[in-house]
Amino acid sequence: MKKYAMETTVGIFAVLGLITVAYMTVTLGHVSLFAEETYPLSARFSSVTGLRKGSPVYMLGLKIGQTEDLYIDQKDLKAVVKMQIHQGIQIYDDAIASIKTEGLIGDSYLSIDPGGSGELLKSGGVVIETHPPLDIADLIGKYAFGDINKDELVKSPKTVIPAKAGIHK
Repeated sequence: MKKYAMETTVGIFAVLGLITVAYMTVTLGHVSLFAEETYPLSARFSSVTGLRKGSPVYMLGLKIGQTEDLYIDQKDLKAVVKMQIHQGIQIYDDAIASIKTEGLIGDSYLSIDPGGSGELLKSGGVVIETHPPLDIADLIGKYAFGDINKDELVKSPKTVIPAKAGIHK
């Protein structure tokens, strides 16, 4: 009887170990066992630097989907981002999609300003207005080598960096 007790104990620990490994794989691998209801949208950018397949899509600070595919439209020479948005999330045709970074060197994500004055985008719709990612290394290089001065940062916040970011101090 003692022989089977030891084997049973080892078997229970082995099964618990396999369950733990399976849980960690699903959790850390962002694998969804039950597919959520989503609908596709796309956006065209001049650059998608740092964005990857599977990057999160945020609206108002909440995750509303993820990128599904990135490719180049050879005809228009634009990078196209296909994304899946959770069902029930309303995005209008005057929405703005921009690529942002979590922190200075964090992962890139797609941020959508939902708009609101136009019509709702339907499944397969395209977000027309987009903003490519800000190239921090390029801006720092320009500032360090004198291509941009403090006054320009304050005068043209949309094209460089907002003055309130603290760079003009």
